[in-house]
Amino acid sequence: MKPISVAAGLLIAGLLVACSNVPYAKRTSDLLAAYTAAAGAPVKSFHFFSPLYSWQSLSDTQLVVYTKSREAYLLDLDACQDLQFTNGIALTSYYGRVEVGFDRVLTQRHRIPCVISQIRPVDMVHLKAVQQAQRKVEEDPRPATATQ
Repeated sequence: MKPISVAAGLLIAGLLVACSNVPYAKRTSDLLAAYTAAAGAPVKSFHFFSPLYSWQSLSDTQLVVYTKSREAYLLDLDACQDLQFTNGIALTSYYGRVEVGFDRVLTQRHRIPCVISQIRPVDMVHLKAVQQAQRKVEEDPRPATATQ
């Protein structure tokens, strides 16, 4: 293989990877905006009994956890390395409560626990409304064409 064709192949591969991350970044920023808009005032703790219903990483410092299908909390964390790339998480708790500053998020990727610095309950009705507004597509009618 010629050195020029290898360089061209690497350049094309790099461009494809860069372009493929744009929709992911947009989706992640939309999710973060939706959860932030729907998050209420900070609370000190919430009830948690294993297993977790669901979770979604929003960044390396924010995570949303669902304790039930319609009960979610936005967690702010001290920097949590590679949180967006982990396949699983766990929460520490004490007698069924997760508390700010005391409990941690554990990831499969690193052994260093992530400290929970803030907990905000998510208003699920407000979240759905924000997500619907984000999905709204603005339409412009086509200009009329002259028929011949």
